Amino acid sequence: MPTSHPLTIDLYELTMADSYLRRGRNEPAVFDLFVRPPVPGRRFLVAAGVEAALDYLERLRFGEEDLAYLRSLGVFSEAFLDYLAGFRFTGEVWAVREGELVFPGEPILYVRAPRIEAQIVETYLLNVVNFHTLIASKAARVRLAAGFDASVVDFSPRRDHGPEAALGVAYASYLAGLDGTSNVEAGRLLGLPVVGTMAHAYVMSFPSELEAFRAFAADHPAPVLLIDTYDTLEGARRALEVARELRAEGRALAGVRIDSGDLPTLTRRVRRIFDEAGFPEVKILISGDLDEYRIQAFLAAGGVADGYGVGTRLGTSYDLPALGGVYKLVEDAAGPQLKKSPGKRTWPGRKQVWRRWGEDAVRDVLGLAGEQAAGEPLLAPRMREGRRLAAPEPLAAVRERVRGWLARLPEDLRVIAADPKPDYPVEISSGLAALVRRLERARH
Repeated sequence: MPTSHPLTIDLYELTMADSYLRRGRNEPAVFDLFVRPPVPGRRFLVAAGVEAALDYLERLRFGEEDLAYLRSLGVFSEAFLDYLAGFRFTGEVWAVREGELVFPGEPILYVRAPRIEAQIVETYLLNVVNFHTLIASKAARVRLAAGFDASVVDFSPRRDHGPEAALGVAYASYLAGLDGTSNVEAGRLLGLPVVGTMAHAYVMSFPSELEAFRAFAADHPAPVLLIDTYDTLEGARRALEVARELRAEGRALAGVRIDSGDLPTLTRRVRRIFDEAGFPEVKILISGDLDEYRIQAFLAAGGVADGYGVGTRLGTSYDLPALGGVYKLVEDAAGPQLKKSPGKRTWPGRKQVWRRWGEDAVRDVLGLAGEQAAGEPLLAPRMREGRRLAAPEPLAAVRERVRGWLARLPEDLRVIAADPKPDYPVEISSGLAALVRRLERARH
């Protein structure tokens, strides 16, 4: 994903950084980035945006125009502006892999760097990880609701929150298991499969529905016809007529799409029309404000579909429009740091997460980095001295790994409900619990 401009920074990060510089407080510090629990309606999260965060850290520079603007604000010292002129991120980053399943409260990444460097990257890191994780987690739930055999496509760009957000949605949803996007720019920039059918405006632009269908089928190598502009069942019968004509030419109608109405009933009746006529290969696609809840309800009501176009409710994460990711100081030259604010407590020190998979369970242990625990460690060094330690994984490989994890999820984590019981399977290690008790006593 493209990196941001360097001034995508909250002002207070820069004013604090100036003060740190003036007062000689630029010693190493550690900041955790994690999603604060609980997260309504989410039993798990799919971490995304990690690679974009590393890319940003490696490229971050302040140009002459950036510095001129900051000088114009009249709030920064010349010494600080000089510092920014030569700025390079020199720290280290430990992070989970792109696409890793994580739970609220666990670090997705942590930064260890001189305090100023670690502080001024906060906003961008939160922006990119929060948004991509939000969408990837939503898309994973859509995939679970639809099943692994159905085609599910991102139809969201017309209602996403800006063009950059639309690219992010296409990327994160594909990572989490969707099959493509209608966003052509995402196809060009990210190499994603692009998918599209037709709109009602096309059908209405011809004297009759049948003429529109014939024209589109003649001009498109794999036509999918939108059949609900006027009467869905009549539209299906006209599409069947086109399917017969194409078969006679040695071609095939790829499918039909329904965007409105009583979708469970309509899809069953349309399926019957094509099956009884000897066209079981014609696929039925549905769209129209779908998400995991509506797909689940559609299937429970007996709906039949080969694919789903998921738009607004995916691209805006309609039921959970923001993720509570935070970036908090957990250690500096004085040692581990504990924030005790009610409802906003943090776990101190550098940490590790160990995961154990069972036949029907997954269990994580959150502990201190120096501890030993059973399971696979999830946090690994991704950047050292400001340079990435490895090239990004191919997106196809990340996507395949996510798919495998989703397939292994135990049933209690697959629950799709607006407010599932948030008993996340995360244990706190004895070492981390003891450190918290010690810091609480020391600062009582």
